[in-house]
Amino acid sequence: MAESILLRHTLPEHLPPNGLAYVMQDPAWCLKQAKTVGTHCHALIERLFACAVLDHLRAAQGIVGLKKTYGSLRLNAACHRAIVFDSPSYHTVKSILKKGLEYEKLPTEEAFDALAKTYTGQGRYCRDTSTLLQ
Repeated sequence: MAESILLRHTLPEHLPPNGLAYVMQDPAWCLKQAKTVGTHCHALIERLFACAVLDHLRAAQGIVGLKKTYGSLRLNAACHRAIVFDSPSYHTVKSILKKGLEYEKLPTEEAFDALAKTYTGQGRYCRDTSTLLQ
């Protein structure tokens, strides 16, 4: 007995205006909009699309949509900060913008070197191991 497979297909003219707008904002559209925002935004969207494009499409649409609220300059700076911290996601970019952190000073290599003393045995409460093994 053969099973019939039902395929659903929605006609664009049957979609509500918001649904139609979502369908029209494909990955190519997101990349084009990101390029108009700036190089960092474009790089972040490309990074999102590097694997599983459709899984990250809604996040990319959201990031590009933040331009309406925060403007291109702030959005591009926030995308740069998200890339530096290796967290290219909608929630990270939105949080950076909401807290106004996009122009804060970025960490440098020296900042990480200063922390290294704590973790390489020169910490404040470190004891000499020779006294422990008597």
